[in-house]
Amino acid sequence: MTINKNTRFLIVGLGLLGGSYARGLTGKGYYVEAITKDEMDAEFALEHKMVQKATTEIDTEMIKSADVIIFTLYPGTFVKWIEENGKLIKPGTIITDVTGVKGCIVDRIQSLLPPMVEFISAHPMAGKETSGVTNSDERIFYGMNYLVVPTERNTDEGIEACKRIGEILGFGKISEISPEMHDKMIGFVSQLTHCIAVALMNCYEHASLERYTADSFRDLTRIAKINEKMWSELFLDNKDALLEEMELFQSQLEKIHGYLKNEDRQGLMDMMITSTERRKLFDK
Repeated sequence: MTINKNTRFLIVGLGLLGGSYARGLTGKGYYVEAITKDEMDAEFALEHKMVQKATTEIDTEMIKSADVIIFTLYPGTFVKWIEENGKLIKPGTIITDVTGVKGCIVDRIQSLLPPMVEFISAHPMAGKETSGVTNSDERIFYGMNYLVVPTERNTDEGIEACKRIGEILGFGKISEISPEMHDKMIGFVSQLTHCIAVALMNCYEHASLERYTADSFRDLTRIAKINEKMWSELFLDNKDALLEEMELFQSQLEKIHGYLKNEDRQGLMDMMITSTERRKLFDK
């Protein structure tokens, strides 16, 4: 399937990412409908002209008329939705997602779908420390990374359709990655960083801590304002990979601890030089 201006999109779940997808696609002239659980979210999307139609019901006609369905649900909820309603999706439909873990859902979803329905997984590497459709903003995608996560069940056509969605939404770099490598990398670059931010904010209970901090602490802990329901599910779904990355981080922290204890300035400087050189790559 080739995505064009006649393509009909259905978004299932109008949270921060679902709403941002809706704003971005509608803003580019595509026909977008939505199914979401909260009536207020549906009303907000309609009032702000983010979608053409929105409902809290499992609308059979809405599902059957969609050419592309984008699921912005938690992993477990996504699987349950497909188990209960996947049979309503018409042959030829492409479905994709935004979930932050892949190993626990990709094979499961692909095995549940009707014949001729293709699930090509994706992960937009974008977000905010706030949640909900009222905070949605298509600009969070501009210039960011977009990961396409194919398996051997995916067709070239499906992969290209998924990449096209990333292009439409304004992502800066679109990459392909396997589900296994995705979960390993996300365990490091996303989940571990959230663990560190949460741990930092749990270290001290000082009532006036915010009076003493500079930008370095604020920047490092921005993501500590966290959606506990979503992130606890993501951590547990990716437990093995995340534990491995946490052990890697602990080993480096212990190395710094040892250099400090032994007053090894050169050891500290060597780690800082490596850190600086690697971080420069992010500025290109």
